[in-house]
Amino acid sequence: MNDPLQEFREAMRLAGLLPSEAIEADGLLHRFHADGDRSGTRNGWYCLHTDGRAAGIFGSWKTGFRSTWAADGKRLNDAEHEAFAELIRAARTKAQAERRAEHEARAIEARAIWAAAGTANPTHPYLIAKGVQAHDLRQAGWALVVPLFDIHGMLWNVQRIMPDGDKRFRPGRAGGLFSPIGDLTDPALLLICEGWATGATLFEESGHPVLCAMNAGNLLPVAKAARAAWPAAELLICADNDRKTEGNPGLTAARAAAKETGARLAVPEFPEGAAGSDFNDLANLRRAAR
Repeated sequence: MNDPLQEFREAMRLAGLLPSEAIEADGLLHRFHADGDRSGTRNGWYCLHTDGRAAGIFGSWKTGFRSTWAADGKRLNDAEHEAFAELIRAARTKAQAERRAEHEARAIEARAIWAAAGTANPTHPYLIAKGVQAHDLRQAGWALVVPLFDIHGMLWNVQRIMPDGDKRFRPGRAGGLFSPIGDLTDPALLLICEGWATGATLFEESGHPVLCAMNAGNLLPVAKAARAAWPAAELLICADNDRKTEGNPGLTAARAAAKETGARLAVPEFPEGAAGSDFNDLANLRRAAR
């Protein structure tokens, strides 16, 4: 006799969304960590009942994937679909509230770290290695503290940069946040890049304000936020040219962000055989060649 729980589990496995813990067939929605997602997240979800006709649904809130399953192989009927949909709506609302509460708690911690930190030492090894000024960074012990704001000027998180360049992100909100360099009062031209040192170089060489998105995946959320906050500003996405990495993720993400927000695109070009990928690397190469 077929085991509905095992069949449901196999359907999830084939979709790449198998939870590590045992599956509960109690008709309630369960969340779990999906392979490949950031540690601590619970974007995977499922619901399975075995009363009457065994049926279930599962998916990922991160990717938007969703799939249904029924023991007899037939499609769910309208009543089953509506029951599952209502359960998912309620669970999503609860998860969003939990995530907001967690982000707010983490933001309080980040603001305390920022408030306790002192002025950054301009001779910090990371600043010397990158050839940039400290601007508005702060320092806690040996770590530089990089603030991450939203478009309303609210600090939600911080990044620590160690003397050897190791970057340590704290858990909490990240999407759409940026570290600003320069005056954001009615900018005519606003530059958007990945890393903080790249942003410092761009500001020092151009004089235009910069939003440091901190990673390629955050370029588009930051560009969208900037377009909404400063609609009169011209946006310039300053890409990382990851030409030695398959698919060039920095340039790919920058192109997508520029296309979707109507921004211009700037790409650092390196001499043949030269190392480096971003505008800070390019500036240091030029300095070394003088």
